[in-house]
Amino acid sequence: MITKKGSIVKISGKKTVKVAVNEYRMHPKYKKQFRITKNFLVHDESETAKVGDEVVIQQARPVSKRKSWVLVDSSKN
Repeated sequence: MITKKGSIVKISGKKTVKVAVNEYRMHPKYKKQFRITKNFLVHDESETAKVGDEVVIQQARPVSKRKSWVLVDSSKN
C-alpha cells in the first residue's frame, strides 16, 4: 500500500479531512529543487484529527467519488 505524510489543512465535512502533501522534485535541466503541494481528501473514521496535525495517510478502496485515502496515524502539534 502507498503511504504519504502531510498536514491537515481543513475539516471538509463529516469524517472527511483535506490533507496537503508536500513533495520536492528537481528540474531536469536547471537542477533546482522545487516544491509541489497536492491535496487529498482523506476518510477519518474516528473524527479525532484537528487542523494542523501531522498525519500519515494510506491509499485504500474508494470511499466516495473523490475519497480513496484513509487516515492511518495522527500526531498532534
